[in-house]
Amino acid sequence: MYFYSANEYYKSRFGGKVYKISLNAGTSCPNRDGKLSTDGCIFCSESGSGDFSPESTLSVDEQIETAVLRVRDKFRENRFIAYFQSFTNTYAPVEYLERIFTQALNNNKIVALSIATRPDCLGDDIMSLLKKLDSVKPVFVELGLQTVHKSTADFINRCYELSVFDEAVQKLKAADINVIVHVILGLPFENEEMMYQTVSYVGKSGADGIKLQLLHVLKSTRLADIYQSGAFEVLTLEKYTDIVCNCVELIPRHMVIHRLTGDGAKRLLIAPKWSGNKKLVLNTINKAMRDRNIIQGSKFIP
Repeated sequence: MYFYSANEYYKSRFGGKVYKISLNAGTSCPNRDGKLSTDGCIFCSESGSGDFSPESTLSVDEQIETAVLRVRDKFRENRFIAYFQSFTNTYAPVEYLERIFTQALNNNKIVALSIATRPDCLGDDIMSLLKKLDSVKPVFVELGLQTVHKSTADFINRCYELSVFDEAVQKLKAADINVIVHVILGLPFENEEMMYQTVSYVGKSGADGIKLQLLHVLKSTRLADIYQSGAFEVLTLEKYTDIVCNCVELIPRHMVIHRLTGDGAKRLLIAPKWSGNKKLVLNTINKAMRDRNIIQGSKFIP
């Protein structure tokens, strides 16, 4: 079978390879500032999952240049997606967001925006801004769903219902905004069938893309305390590889797979330790997919 990789999608859309660089909008999160909770999701690091982003004290252009320099040894082109990753990047006054997002779009190295956010932070003013930005250069909105199961969502302190996610996808697609959904594999107390149910749900949600993310246990998180108490075990590389291959087979062929795994900052990583060797992880997954005749390509694309 064929699966639609981000690499294939970006080549077709932007005329060549692009590289995603992580930026920092300096936003907060309603799950941290007291609006919903002060604890945040139990897996989220102190930087709001933006451990590879430059400091928000830098201007947007300075952040772009810093991020580009970091990857120059492996990417020589000047086509980049500005990925606002840390915390909730639609949770700020719309005037401020318009200013920083426009600064990114005006940079001649940037071909598109990717904005990570929560489904419950997409008010009418934000939607109007996203449509306006998308008329200049493509905008991708990345929604952190993680799981469709209420018991897990409550455990990880997600602080929104599944219906909120459904409504967000509908609003974004009505505005013709590209939607990418984050799913975490290996969440505490979820079995394989529960993970497959989440992936299948996303496949039918109307979203354009999906990210499969391995659960990382990072220092200074509540998840770390729970893990170190012995309450749950993390996935082995072999089990994760098998689950990823099964997930890929469940994902509709038109849906872009933007990620098959992920790597947490090594200075923060507690478990699983094997995930710190990104080359090994990707090679293992790629070999398993070849063995199962799962091929990266776009022959099925109309």
